[in-house]
Amino acid sequence: MKREITEGTICGNERGYAFFIVKETDKKDYFVSHGDLRGAMHGDTVIAEICENGDRTTARVLKIVKRGVEKLVGTYFSGSRGGFVVPDDRRFFNDVFVPFGKGLYTRSGDKVICKIVSYPKRKNPEGIVVKILGRQFDKEAELKSIYFNFNLPDSFSEKVLKEAETLKREKLSFEGRRDFTKDLIMTIDGEDARDFDDAISVSKTAEGYVLGVHIADVSHYVTFGSEIDKEAYERGTSVYFPENVIPMLPEVLCNDLCSLRQGVERYALSCVMVIDNNGKVRSYEIVPSVIKSRARMTYTDVQRILNGESEAINKYSPLVATIKTFDELSDILIKKREFNGNIDLDSAESLITVDKNGNINVEKAKSDKAHRIIEEFMILANCTIAQHMFYLEEPFVYRIHEKPADDKLETLFDFLSSLGLNIKRRKGEIFSKDFQKILISAKDKSYYSIVNRVVLRSMQKARYSTQPIGHFGLCEEHYCHFTSPIRRYPDLVVHRLLKETLIRGTEDLEKKYSEYLPKVAQKSSERERNAEEAERAVDEYYKMLYISNFVGEEFEGVISGVKEFGIFVELSNGIEGKVNPETIKGKKLIIDEKKFTVTNGKTVLKLGQTVKIKVAGVNIMTRKAEFVLVQ
Repeated sequence: MKREITEGTICGNERGYAFFIVKETDKKDYFVSHGDLRGAMHGDTVIAEICENGDRTTARVLKIVKRGVEKLVGTYFSGSRGGFVVPDDRRFFNDVFVPFGKGLYTRSGDKVICKIVSYPKRKNPEGIVVKILGRQFDKEAELKSIYFNFNLPDSFSEKVLKEAETLKREKLSFEGRRDFTKDLIMTIDGEDARDFDDAISVSKTAEGYVLGVHIADVSHYVTFGSEIDKEAYERGTSVYFPENVIPMLPEVLCNDLCSLRQGVERYALSCVMVIDNNGKVRSYEIVPSVIKSRARMTYTDVQRILNGESEAINKYSPLVATIKTFDELSDILIKKREFNGNIDLDSAESLITVDKNGNINVEKAKSDKAHRIIEEFMILANCTIAQHMFYLEEPFVYRIHEKPADDKLETLFDFLSSLGLNIKRRKGEIFSKDFQKILISAKDKSYYSIVNRVVLRSMQKARYSTQPIGHFGLCEEHYCHFTSPIRRYPDLVVHRLLKETLIRGTEDLEKKYSEYLPKVAQKSSERERNAEEAERAVDEYYKMLYISNFVGEEFEGVISGVKEFGIFVELSNGIEGKVNPETIKGKKLIIDEKKFTVTNGKTVLKLGQTVKIKVAGVNIMTRKAEFVLVQ
C-alpha cells in the first residue's frame, strides 16, 4: 500500500462524501468518505493522506489548514430552537444553524447570505444572516444567489469608473498606425450583440486571398497596472446570461471606445494574412491600425445572403461579393483543418431568449455557415499570432488543450460499445483523427448529440499556459486567444505582448513579464471555469422556469444518462430531466451504469435510445425537470 501526505482542497458532494483535489496538479481527485472528512467541508484547504490500495485510491483528512467558505447563500427556515440556512450549493452539504436573536430578522423562505461564525465539533456550523436577497423562488432573488455563489461582481469601483471616464477625452490619432479606413471591413455578430471586438476584410488575388482580422485595440486604453487592468485581471472574463452580462470592462470601453461600431474610426490590432488556394498562410503582417467598419452585419442576414434570398441580397448588394468570398475562403480553411484532424464537435447547446414581457423560450442553438465563417477566420488569426510569438521565443500566454487521460478514454470507448459503435481503439497513442472517426460514425444517429457530449467530457479542459504544448481538439501546434480582448483577459495580455514586440522590440520582455504571465494563465483559467459554471447554473434555472409551463405534456427525447439514482432524458431543445427509477414499471428494475442500460424484466432501455416522456414537474431546489416515461 502506497501512502502520500499532501495539501489540497475539499470538493463536497450533496450525499455527504467529498473529493480531495491536489493543488499542484488540479487534474486528479481522490474519494473521501464522510467518516474520513473529520469535519472538513467544501472549499476547505486540508492536509490529507492519499492511500493507494490496489486499483482503489482514496484520501483521508488529517488536518484542516483553512476554512474555504466564509459566507454562503441559501434559504432560511425557522425551527423551535433557532433557524437554519440550507445552502444553495449542495456541495456544502451541512445546513448552517442560526441562533435566534443574532443577525438580521429573517422569515422562513427568505433567500439570504449567511456568514459562518463558528465550527463546533460534531455539530453543524453556526452562522448569522447578514443580507436578505428576497423570497425563495423569486426570480431576481434566485439569480442574485447564483451570482453570489460564483463570486461574480455586481459593480465596478469608483476608482475604475473614474479612470474609464478620463479615457473619453483622448482624440484619435493615426500616428504609428496603418490606415484601413478605406477598406471594406465589417463586423458579423448576433442580433443582440452589444460589443463588437472583431471585424474582417478580404480580397481575392491570383494566388489566393488576403484576409484581414481586425481586433479592437483594448490594450491602448487598458494599460498594464492601471485600475481598470487590475479589475480586469480579477474578473478574467465577461459572463453572459440570457437577460444580462457581467462585463470584464466598464461600459465606456466595451460598448463605446473599444467597440468597432459601424461608421466610427477605431483603434485596432490587425492581422493581415496572405493565404494560398490550399488554405496555407504564406505571409502575414501584424500592425497597429485604425479601421472604420462599413457594416454591422448579423449572422442571420449573412446566412440569408448565402442562402440566395433576394431580399437580403438586394438590401446588402455592396457587400454580397465580399460575403461570398468569405464563404469561399472559409470552405478552404474548413477542408484543410478537417484533413489535419480537427475535432468538429457540434457543441451548440440551448438558445435561451426572453421577450419584453418576460416570456422565456428555449430552442436548440443554430449552427450555420455564417457562424462558421467567423469561427474559421478567428482560429486562423489565433494560430498565426501564436506561431509568430513562438518563433520569437518570447514569453507568451498560449491556449492549450492536452490529450485525454487514459481512464476517460476507457469510459468513452465502453460508452461507444454500448451504443453498438464498434470503434477500434488505437493502442498507445491517441490522435485527433480518432475522435473525428467517432463523430462521423454517429453523425446521422438519434444519439449524435449525446455522443458529442460524452466525447467532450472525455477530453481535458482547454486552459491557458505559458508553455506551447499545442491544442489537441483543433489539432494545432500553436494556439492562443487574440480575438476577444473586450471580454477575455488573456486576449488583452496577448495584445500587450504583441505591441511590445512590434513597437519596442523584444528587449526586457522576459524581465517584465516572466513572473506575471504564469499568474495570468492560472487566474484566467480559474475565472473562465467559474464563469462557465455560473452560465450553466443560470441556464438551468431558466430552463426550469420554461419547462414548468409544460407539466403534463408529452415529448420525445433521448436517454442521455444512466445512473443508479435516475435515468436522464434530453429533449430536442437541450432541456434534460430526470426519470426516478421508482416510476418505471416492471417486476425488478436493474440499472447497469457500466453498460448504460436499464432493464425492467420486459424491455431494455439504453443510452442514446429515443423514448417518450411526460413532464411530471420541476424540482425547484435542484433546478431540474422531472420526467416519467410514457410506456
